Amino acid sequence: MHQTEEILTKLGIQPTANRILIYKEIVKIQETFSLYDLEDALETLDRSTIFRTLNLFLEKGLLHETDDGSGSRKYCLCTCGNGSRHCAHLHFACTICHKTYCIKDVHMPNFSLPAGFQVNEVNCVLKGICPECREQIE
Repeated sequence: MHQTEEILTKLGIQPTANRILIYKEIVKIQETFSLYDLEDALETLDRSTIFRTLNLFLEKGLLHETDDGSGSRKYCLCTCGNGSRHCAHLHFACTICHKTYCIKDVHMPNFSLPAGFQVNEVNCVLKGICPECREQIE
């Protein structure tokens, strides 16, 4: 079994040809992406196939969804290694190029909440100018 098939199978995902193709494209992207990004990259697959696969990958913990304020659903590959839907990391949304980056080497802050509150999900997005855009404007 190939590495991609092993990853999918480990998370309870049947490794079909389309799912393998979509997963390999996601790995190539290396940052956050949208359904439209995958549609552009995978012209041979229709939108509904990609959308259903993204939802399956979300459900199984292979992907995380992030809200970067753009109004578009964005996804990123799980980096915690255990397929947990609740592994959290920071994101940075560039206000110029509108790309959203996963910031994996900065730890999320710990929050102390009042008694009775239960956190189910954390979404932390920093907004500003990415290095590429900053270089262009300086």
